[in-house]
This record gives sequence, structure tokens and C-alpha cells, in this order.
Amino acid sequence: MVGIGPGGLEHLTPRAKEAISEADVIVGYTRYVNLIAALIKDKDTRTSGMTEEVDRCSLAIDLAGAGKTVAVVSSGDSGIYGMAGLVLQLAGRRGGSAEAFTIEVVPGIPAFVSAAAILGAPLMHDFASISLSDLLTPWETIEERINAAAKAGFVMIFYNPKSSKRTEGLKKAIAVVRAYRGPDTPVGIVRNAARAGQWAVAVPLKAFDAHYDDIDMLTIVIIGSSATSLTELGMITPRGYRDV
Repeated sequence: MVGIGPGGLEHLTPRAKEAISEADVIVGYTRYVNLIAALIKDKDTRTSGMTEEVDRCSLAIDLAGAGKTVAVVSSGDSGIYGMAGLVLQLAGRRGGSAEAFTIEVVPGIPAFVSAAAILGAPLMHDFASISLSDLLTPWETIEERINAAAKAGFVMIFYNPKSSKRTEGLKKAIAVVRAYRGPDTPVGIVRNAARAGQWAVAVPLKAFDAHYDDIDMLTIVIIGSSATSLTELGMITPRGYRDV
């Protein structure tokens, strides 16, 4: 289970590159496998699209059971909205795999870490990461989590904020945030973090709507806490050091 980082090959960890090199077969979502195309030119690759995650992971387990060394790749970290948990779940349902093959989870740089670095230092204090995709989680549950995180004062990270079909969830999420945060609360928007076409902007919450059309599934949204400031050097959430 290999986390390939946010996108650029320079952000792969040495162990991730090593695991990819060791693999006989690369399995993953087509978009993510294409991000490492330069490293796998001579590899057997098995790719598929969105919503086919269970089939991909089942295939990887079958290949490993047949004696292949398999790298299942996920963008960012495979244990954060990635495939690591699904592979472990499926392997466990088959009665475990310790005797047949071993599973290693290779960490990667999560997308929100890359986005935060581009914006400055918005995650210096406590934060909550929430996916706005309701494909696997009911919207009512997502909204409860946003409400709780906003009320508790966390910096919030929104993954999967909007797609061509899911256009209203982000509006609802921002409406919840506005009930707890002032209009000058900094909001960072990063699209294609550390990939070709990277774009980022930081604006006050009151100006967020002007960028609504810029946001899609490749975008990370980071909403500051009441302590976060927007400076010439970027978004900063203070840790609370006494001498600063």
C-alpha cells in the first residue's frame, strides 16, 4: 500500500520509490497511476476508474496470493482517504493473509499537508479533516461533523469539496461555518497541490463565494480558526508561543 504523495515525483518518499521499484504489478486509480508513469514504464499496471475501488483491491489481494509483489498506489497517504484500510478489510474477511503474504503500508505526504505548506502555516494548532463527498458517508453525518468542528474552533480541512454532480454540499458546509466564524476568517483554496497546474489563493471568508467555481475534486479547502491570520507571508495559525 503505497502513498505517492500529492503528485510530483519529488514528493515521493525514498521508501515509496523503493516499494514501487520492487513491485511486479502496480494497481491503482488511473489518474494516480499516471502520476508515477515515469517510474513504471516496464511494469505490469492494472488501472480502473472511480467507484471501482473494491474490485481493484480484491485484484491486488488475488495477485499477491498468487505470489506477485503488488504495489497498490494512492495519492497522498494511502491511510488517509486511500486504499490501505480497504485492502486490510478485504484481506481480513478472507481469513487473514499473514501466512500467504505480508502487507506493508508505506506512508506518503498527504494532500492537505502539501496544500498547507503552499498557503503558509495554517495547521500549527488543532485541526479537523472532513471529506464533503457523500458517496460513502450520509450528508447528515458530514454536516454534523462540520458543525461540531466549527463549534469547537478547529481549523478545518475540506477534502473532495465539489464535483460536477455534487455542487450543493460545499455551499451547505460554508453556511455552517459562517454560523461560527467571522467574515474575515482566512480561507485557503489550493487546486492541484504540488502538481502541474497548481493554483492557490487565500481570501477572507466573506470573499469565498467569488472562488466557488474554481473548486473541484482536485481542490483542498482550509478554513482558519478564529486565531488564524492572513498576512503577506500567508495563512498563519499561532501555536501560542509566549514570546511571539
